[in-house]
Amino acid sequence: MKKSIIYVCSSCGNETKAWLGRCNICGEYSTLEKIEEKAAFKDRSKDIKEDIEQLISINLKKAQRIKTNIEELDRVLTGGIVEGSLNLLGGEPGIGKSTLLMQLCENICNNDKISLYISGEESLYQIKLRSDRLHVKTKNLFVLTETDIDVIERAVIKLKPALIVIDSIQTMCNKTLHQVQGSMVQVRECTLKFMNIAKSLNIAIFIVGHVTKDGTIAGPKTLEHMVDTVLYFEGERDDNYRMIRAVKNRFGSTNEVGMFEMKEQGLAQIKNPSEHLLSGRAYEVSGSCIGSILEGSRAILAELQALVTVTNMAIPRRAVTGIDYNRALMIIAVLEKKYGLRFYNCDVYINLVGGMRSKDPALDVAIAIALISSHKDIKLDNSTLFIGEVGLTGEIRPVQSIAKRVMEAQKMGFNRVYIPKDNVASLCNISRIQIIGLVGISELINTLKANF
Repeated sequence: MKKSIIYVCSSCGNETKAWLGRCNICGEYSTLEKIEEKAAFKDRSKDIKEDIEQLISINLKKAQRIKTNIEELDRVLTGGIVEGSLNLLGGEPGIGKSTLLMQLCENICNNDKISLYISGEESLYQIKLRSDRLHVKTKNLFVLTETDIDVIERAVIKLKPALIVIDSIQTMCNKTLHQVQGSMVQVRECTLKFMNIAKSLNIAIFIVGHVTKDGTIAGPKTLEHMVDTVLYFEGERDDNYRMIRAVKNRFGSTNEVGMFEMKEQGLAQIKNPSEHLLSGRAYEVSGSCIGSILEGSRAILAELQALVTVTNMAIPRRAVTGIDYNRALMIIAVLEKKYGLRFYNCDVYINLVGGMRSKDPALDVAIAIALISSHKDIKLDNSTLFIGEVGLTGEIRPVQSIAKRVMEAQKMGFNRVYIPKDNVASLCNISRIQIIGLVGISELINTLKANF
């Protein structure tokens, strides 16, 4: 049987049949390594089973969803975990990935199913300490501390669990490869192995992935293409709020997010994010106003704070937390150019309260109002909501899902909402809240002077 030599780049995972001094994909030098000898292609047409089926005759009941009993996670997964799916969960160290997956395993076990938690980073004693902190008492949860993919496969075949958690994929290794654990090749090959296990045995698998400095999942980009679902667990470690969002979902929408609060006993679901984000806010102060952000199909009300103070420094400071920095600079430039507000000799600080992060352009008007309020020391009414996108000429442009935003404000007890005038016509059925349409920032400035 004729064999061919394969060379694989340890930096990007690119394969080539000949050794090169420099990888032609990533451009790195001396990264191509010989890892194995693969058999050349042979004709297997006589061995192939005729298992071709008509699409219309396939029974969907064979691929059922497993309810996690964590409503916020079920929301992101569009109804639950699909049997036989391979799911990737990424997030910064210490954000709560292992805590979430431990709670997930417990909930699956409470449905009389078996879960297997495989860790390559922690000992059995460390896993037991975490489970005691989370009050995990189920007898259907099994634990394995192993990194060899072949040993793991034998354990899975023996136990036949409904759910497997791999923590983390960077610690797994295939002994037939010469690369070290965590290398591009090892991560890709181990993920491929887990994918085959999930599909052949119809077992749902969650794998934990480390992230790079820029927040993306470490490893080859093909890793995200191989899995069925890619979830990101976000939040600040110094803040209690966590958010999980799907950036890829083969079985549903990627427009949903789930919110949690980190507590001593684990992660608690936040079913009303607006209430949590608005709690503890100061009333009747300058530089603080309420805006609306859209996370998936959910409208969330959040507080925006701005502080504008005169500085003696030659270059004033601009500090932004939770919103896009360049968008904040654009709004400051519009207020300076079109309406004569002077920020060139002022330090400007803008904060989206609660550790939230959003690039929703509907926050533009709220940012502008907070800046004007702080600059002119105008106190704002906390029962008023501001929604709209600001253009470079100072116009207020319409935003999407305006009905959801206004209905959320109505539910939270707001009395008045300022929105783009072009959005007013779509809200004719809402009457229990005062709706004011605006064309430009100039109208808003006049309204501020008259009403606040």
